[in-house]
Amino acid sequence: MELFKDILTRILESEEIHVVFPNLELSSTNILVEMKSFETLQKIKATLENSGFTDFQCIEEIIFIFEETGSGINRHDWHFD
Repeated sequence: MELFKDILTRILESEEIHVVFPNLELSSTNILVEMKSFETLQKIKATLENSGFTDFQCIEEIIFIFEETGSGINRHDWHFD
């Protein structure tokens, strides 16, 4: 559920805000997050299938992909400059 919130937050950051709650229909929000989640999975799969990457480079790229969605990895300091 945390990943869902992170992705939704990133999507909404660039949207114009109009707060309305008539009947609180969230289906369109779910569709947006599902589309972004599928796109993220496609990127991760392509990364794992890229034979030009070492295992370590795959991990770096997957972490970058998560950061792009707004869901950074806080377990370790993964930023390599």
